Amino acid sequence: MERAVVRMAHEILEQNKEIPDLALVGIQRGGVILANRLWKAIEAISKTKLPLGTLDINLYRDDLTRVAEQPVIRKTDIHFPIDNKIVILVDDVLYTGRTIRSALDALIDFGRPKRMELAVLVDRGHRELPIRADFVGKNIPTSEKELVHVRFTESDGKDEVIVK
Repeated sequence: MERAVVRMAHEILEQNKEIPDLALVGIQRGGVILANRLWKAIEAISKTKLPLGTLDINLYRDDLTRVAEQPVIRKTDIHFPIDNKIVILVDDVLYTGRTIRSALDALIDFGRPKRMELAVLVDRGHRELPIRADFVGKNIPTSEKELVHVRFTESDGKDEVIVK
């Protein structure tokens, strides 16, 4: 997992020469941990600290009423202007694209970025919306019946990706 994060950090910097214009925003929960790791890797490579934010998309979901009677709302913390920034949206798993669509809607409420790009640790396919990741740690072909769980040391005690 660490190699994938470092590789993604290098790819982000290679494709975005305007480092002062970059910002990372992690989608709650797994995307926040991955964004923190990317932030540290980018800092180590470029010797630059990027703005780093967190985003909760639960109230923007198109399936909110199906998820839970009382959805858990987590913290959104974007303490920097995103206007004219290149915002790298970060999530752990890309599946149907609906989470990313919700995140795009939520981010627009904070301003108008110059560009938005997507970084994910795992792309498992099966898109329902025309959304693709710009930076991918690993493509893992799955069936629609399988589940992909990403575990991080920070929250689960170890790094692993499990396909069930």
